[in-house]
Amino acid sequence: MSYMTSMTVRIPEPLSRELKKLARDNHQPVSDLVRESVRRYVAVERFKALRALTVPYAQKAGFLTDEDVFKAVS
Repeated sequence: MSYMTSMTVRIPEPLSRELKKLARDNHQPVSDLVRESVRRYVAVERFKALRALTVPYAQKAGFLTDEDVFKAVS
């Protein structure tokens, strides 16, 4: 079973209205949209951090662009 905690987040009123509209249009609770948005944000930030750690090693190995990596793994 997954345990959840609650948080209070203050957002500008215009953003709140947009979020509520989006939730209504997608037939989802606002909390689901916010939870998914935060999950994606955290995943992207983790990816950026890992990429920053690996780039120097990749460059030493001759991988200077994403295209270099795609060619090597294809």
